[in-house]
Amino acid sequence: MKRLPIYLLLGMLLGPIPAVAAERPLGSDVAGLLAYAREHNPELAAMRHEADAATQRVQPAGALPDPVLRAELMDVTNQGTNKAASLLPSQVGSTRYLVMQSVPWFGKRGLQREVAEAQVMQADGQVAATWAELAGRIKTAYAGYYYLSGSERLARQTLELLSTLEQIAQTRYAHGLGAQQDVIRVQVEQTGLRAELLDIEGERHHQQSRLNGLLSRPAMAELAEPSQLRRLPAAAQLDYPLLEQKLRARNPQLQIAEAQIQSAEKSRDLVQLNRYPGFTLGVAPTQSGNSVRSWDLMVEFNIPLQQESRRSQEREAEAMLAASGARKEALLNQTLSELSESLYGLETARRTESLAATRLLPQSELTYQSALAGYETGKVEFAMLIEAQRQILKAKQQLLKAQVDAQLRLAEIERLLGEEL
Repeated sequence: MKRLPIYLLLGMLLGPIPAVAAERPLGSDVAGLLAYAREHNPELAAMRHEADAATQRVQPAGALPDPVLRAELMDVTNQGTNKAASLLPSQVGSTRYLVMQSVPWFGKRGLQREVAEAQVMQADGQVAATWAELAGRIKTAYAGYYYLSGSERLARQTLELLSTLEQIAQTRYAHGLGAQQDVIRVQVEQTGLRAELLDIEGERHHQQSRLNGLLSRPAMAELAEPSQLRRLPAAAQLDYPLLEQKLRARNPQLQIAEAQIQSAEKSRDLVQLNRYPGFTLGVAPTQSGNSVRSWDLMVEFNIPLQQESRRSQEREAEAMLAASGARKEALLNQTLSELSESLYGLETARRTESLAATRLLPQSELTYQSALAGYETGKVEFAMLIEAQRQILKAKQQLLKAQVDAQLRLAEIERLLGEEL
């Protein structure tokens, strides 16, 4: 008897290997849209490149300037000798070489480097702010896309319901139990709903184009049907003091404002050091013939006489620092106000959703069933049945709107925090 190959034995023991889960199509959920935008959005890519450029400016900001080399040919005509004029250092009267290096006052280079580092913080904050803004717009657009898709689905379901009501009305009219006006009334309702459906389809197309624009895709590119909204955070994650603490620490705009304050502080200190002179040091060997006969040393410094001008620059730096601090304070007050408003709006949307799901929609469905039974027995007018059907549609729309409103508020909170909850 032949022995089975080892891979067949393993296959019999382990059973079939499960297939790898297929990647969710783009547009089915907001997580896939965010991942795509993070990789393909050109505006975000541009901000990353600018942040990298700012990082590369740190080292040169604190470096010494390049030294300077000067060569002076003395008596190139060789007057008083029998030699012809020449430009060769060994064949002129003498050649003086001067190597000079500029050296700023103590501490200037460090402050220049710290200013550049603060600018890196600003650039990093701009990257974070750009992503927070882009992510918020994508989440908002997806919520609108989901709402329109849900509204379209509700409209089609209602059309099916109205079609059933039309059949009931026609049957009763054929048996002399109902009026022709009932049939016409339900047909008018269907026509109006079809017109509304056309508007929804148009808005859905526009919203899809907006999403593609945010993703840097062609406007007519296909997007999958939105399948689900994000799960809302637990109540413990939405505690205002906790969110305020996160906002103060992570809000990208506040990070930019803080970096501007640090840059203004270092710029002020740098301006104050302009009261002191900068130096230029040099060494100068002198060549005669083929050998160096003497060495000279030199020192040069600027004289800071224009003190009034420097005082004006210092006052300007102080004013810019005060402006940066005031700007951050105003921004903090604004963002905290927006956080409070969005947090209250999210809680309101949650309560509205719960009310619509647990009371309004079940009550509307019971009213419709009661009206339908009454109409079939001739105890209820058809107008009441149509109104009951409208109440069901209204309750479902209110439930959908509350769910989407909660997502919009959540997107705004996460934009303010600079992170997802």
